[in-house]
Amino acid sequence: MSRRINTTLTLATAVTVGLVAVGCADRSDTAEAAAEDFPTQDITLYTPTDAGGATDLTARTIASQMEESLDVSVVVQNRGGGAGSVGMEHVAQQDADGYTIAVFPVEVAMLGHLDYDIDPADYDFLGQVNSQPGTIAVPTDSPYETLEDLIEAARENPGGISISNAGAGSIWEAGANELANAADVEFQGVPYDGGAPAVSAAIAGQVDAVVAGIGETSPAHADGRLRVLAVFTEEQAPALEDVPTATEQGYDVVIGSWAVIAAPTGLNEEVAAFLESSIEEAVSSEEYTEFIESGGNIPLYKNSEEATAFVQEEADRFAELLGD
Repeated sequence: MSRRINTTLTLATAVTVGLVAVGCADRSDTAEAAAEDFPTQDITLYTPTDAGGATDLTARTIASQMEESLDVSVVVQNRGGGAGSVGMEHVAQQDADGYTIAVFPVEVAMLGHLDYDIDPADYDFLGQVNSQPGTIAVPTDSPYETLEDLIEAARENPGGISISNAGAGSIWEAGANELANAADVEFQGVPYDGGAPAVSAAIAGQVDAVVAGIGETSPAHADGRLRVLAVFTEEQAPALEDVPTATEQGYDVVIGSWAVIAAPTGLNEEVAAFLESSIEEAVSSEEYTEFIESGGNIPLYKNSEEATAFVQEEADRFAELLGD
């Protein structure tokens, strides 16, 4: 009796193992076939910011260029909040099939050190696409004509000078803090969900100043809606040749943002290579280069391997800067 049961169990086990093996083979074959045919549907390109800011505009420009090589629509979706953490967490939870990608700013390397559940290891980085210097600007009718004027006011009224930024934990909050530390003063930080509303608040006079990327402040500086007081670069920025750096004015503050394109970790190698090629082509296009340079940003491209190493280097740097 026991021999018959054992035989039955052995046969059942063999059948089960065989079915599992066939199932795994079927799934593997299906995945390979899907990779060979990629893409067969529209791609969603997330940006973890509200519409109108530098990251959003970068995403939309890249999307339009990627569509030409992918031959499908690349649809931009904004998912702002939490200094970018809301959108980043959402992307990490999506299928790694190549149909969900995102443009992430520098905060992807910062937020994990600020008690957000963001880890660069949760993403496959497909390329770096720009670099953006930081700036500080005031409304054009502001009484503060120079950076020194603003800092002197902060000395006379500790915590009384309000500076908007792209959100708690954002690179621009860090930029304002760096300036405060360099000048040994205290500012009142006012966080918004992204650079665009932070800049709008300054233009409307709702805050005394804004720290934001040069791509977000230089157009308003050019048309007279803002007055940029300093650029946080080592050398003067071509887009703001009339504006001295913070370092030139005696405050050693050099800080900026950048953007990378990412996907949920676990992409098929062929799909990843296909997307990487499309991104490189988009970033190399005349349209994208003109867009980046017109905003005062720096056009550059790093491939997947280089971008992955760069993000990790930045994450290590922010771990030290943010005291994690």
